[in-house]
This record gives sequence, structure tokens and C-alpha cells, in this order.
Amino acid sequence: MPKNRTLFTKRFAGKSGIGELMDDLGQAMASGDKLMLGGGNPGYIPEVATLWRDRLNEMVNSSNEIDSVLGNYDTPQGNENFINSIVSFFNRHFNFGITRENVVITNGSQCAMFNLLNILGGTGEDGIKRKVLFPLVPEYIGYADLHLEDDVFLSLKPIIEDLGFNRYKYRIDRDNLNKIKENLGALCVSRPTNPTGNVLTDDEIDFLHLFSKKRGIPLIIDNAYGAPFPQILFKDITLKWDENIVLSMSLSKIGLPSTRTGIVVANREIILALSRVNAITSLASGSLGQGITYPMLDDDRLINISKNLVKPFYQKRSNLTLELMDKYFQGIDYKVHVSEGALFLWVWFPSLPITSKELYTILKEKNVLIIPGNYFFFGLKEYWDHSDQCIRINYSGEERVVKEGIRIIGKTIKGL
Repeated sequence: MPKNRTLFTKRFAGKSGIGELMDDLGQAMASGDKLMLGGGNPGYIPEVATLWRDRLNEMVNSSNEIDSVLGNYDTPQGNENFINSIVSFFNRHFNFGITRENVVITNGSQCAMFNLLNILGGTGEDGIKRKVLFPLVPEYIGYADLHLEDDVFLSLKPIIEDLGFNRYKYRIDRDNLNKIKENLGALCVSRPTNPTGNVLTDDEIDFLHLFSKKRGIPLIIDNAYGAPFPQILFKDITLKWDENIVLSMSLSKIGLPSTRTGIVVANREIILALSRVNAITSLASGSLGQGITYPMLDDDRLINISKNLVKPFYQKRSNLTLELMDKYFQGIDYKVHVSEGALFLWVWFPSLPITSKELYTILKEKNVLIIPGNYFFFGLKEYWDHSDQCIRINYSGEERVVKEGIRIIGKTIKGL
């Protein structure tokens, strides 16, 4: 570490809660056989993996195609074929009416969100700090440390709706949102949400869209787990876009996480800004994911894989894990957020006698790895005890791992 470190170094190379947690998880996994219920890696779906191998074989057998993908830089905006396929796909299926000028490709959606949040939020040339508002937390842990400045993110607590039978759902608190007086640069939500599996309703999206238009700011919707791919959605939604909406998507959860392919659909000004940032920080985005999938967008294989293979896999795993919780958590004061999508179940223990961070430490000693909930409540103006009563569980791993992990969690909490 440099002796006189820069503010950038302090911000991104110093200690952070998520950095320390991920290091801890990595060390725990390296130390032996652990029951991993804590990571964010997508599950292994054999039928999908076979399709990727088949497509790679097609590319290798066509020397021009594989040579082009591996041997040439694309433009900072992305691969021409892939962008054309994205435009055609969204106009064909969703009637977006977009052109090439509305699409940019990034090195993963995390990179896209870093650039978007710093472009739209923070201190402007006029000296005014404009905040990024997350209208509902808990929200994705990966956003928490993405900004170059401090105190840019502002978050609101949700309304908690009790659904009975140990289930509940978070709702947007519209009254509190309408009371916001701070200068804003953007609204940001994920749909479905990591960590909770919550899916904002069409009505909630319409409300946020209207709010953002009135404030003259864009609404960012992160669809990394959602529509149209990988389609890990267990309820029907409407995918909308106009000049005031920024859609962020990814190929990761459809089974290509290592290709680091992010997709942003937005107005021309935002796309131009993102393309210029790409040129400076990355030169170009990686070509492999784009090269693999552009013909699969053209013939709709990608959306069919999402609907017919990916979505059913995760819905089955979610249902199984919920059954295991209802079995092994009997006698515990617990509630699970209704499972509407993504790879996770979000469990709330209202009477937990310790914090979720302390529970994480105890479970780690028993070879079970989960994520404590406190990391997902960034941007709140005041402490909320609910943040220390929740844990995130990834149910996409092997069934035996999930079953044994849930059993140990239940037994551990009963023994506290």
C-alpha cells in the first residue's frame, strides 16, 4: 500500500465491510469442506452448460468467427453484431423502439452500475451534490461501496406486509418517498432484488417512474436476475423502457458469469457517457460473451433457455428450500420473504437474541456459510434493528448442501 495513499486508494483499496466479508468467506471455503449457502454464483444446470459447449464448438469450427472474437478489439460501445442483435431483440419482443445509439456493452453489470452511479450521482460542476436514492432497502450489497464520494447514497425503509404462514413482503413506502427533499441524481432498484427475492410490482415501477420524471432524473432498473434473461422471476411482470429509464442486464446468471458481459439500454446521452468511460478505463468490453450469444438472440434461443431451463431450475430449488425451512425451523420465530425471483431466500428472525453477524460467525464454525443481513441496509439515515435480524441464503447449490445447511441453521438457532 502506498505510504501517502490517494483518496481513490483509501476508497477502494482500503478495508470495507463487503471486502472483509468476502475475504472471510474465501478463507473459510479454502480451509475445508464447507456448506456454501452464502455466495452469489449461479447454479450448475447441465442442459444449459451443454448448450454453451455446443455454441463454442460452432465458433471453433468456424475459424473466422473464433478468430474475430479472440483476436480483435471491439469499439468502446461494444460488438457491432451483438448490439444489432440486442436492438432487434428488444424491438421485436418488447416494442422498445430503440436504435444502436441506445445500447452499450460493459465488462459485467457491476462495472455498468459503477459507471452509472458515478455519472448520475455525486457533486456536479455546479457544486451541488446529487444523491442516488434507493427507495427500498435491503438492496444489493455490491452497490454499497461503488461511489467515488462519501454520502451519495440515500435509502428508505420499506413497508413490511405480513402475508401469514411465516411469509412477508417488502413494499415501497410511497409517503416517505414523496417527502424526500434532497437533491437527487437518480433512483435505483434491482428487480428481482438481491438479497430478498422481492419483485417490485408493475404498479410500484410505474409510481417510481412517475416520481423520477417529476424530479427530472432517470430510474435505473437492474435486471441482473430478471427480464428478459435470465428470467429468474416467479411472477409475471411487464418490462418497460423509455428515455427516462435505464435498464441494466447481464449474461452472468444465465450461466456465463466469467464472460463479464453487461448490457445497458438508456437514452443517447447516457450511452455516450458510458461508452466514453469504457474507452478510458477498459478500451473495450470483452468479446467472448457477445460472440457466443448474438446468434442466440437472433433466433430466440437465449430467451427460450431462460424461460424453459433457467427459470424452472431455480423455482424448483426455491420451493424445495422453503419446504426445508418450514420443516427445520419449526418452533423458531422466523419469517421468509416471499420468493419471487433471484437465487436467494431472505430469512427474518424477529426474536434473534444475537446479531446476524454473530450468527454468521457461529455458523461458520459449524461449516455453514451464509451472509449476515446488515450489509444490505446501506444509505439509511438511522439504525434499524431489522438489519441485524436477517440472513441471506443462496439455494442454488447442490441439494444435499442446502438441506444439511438449513438443518444446521435451525438447530443452531434453537440452541441459542
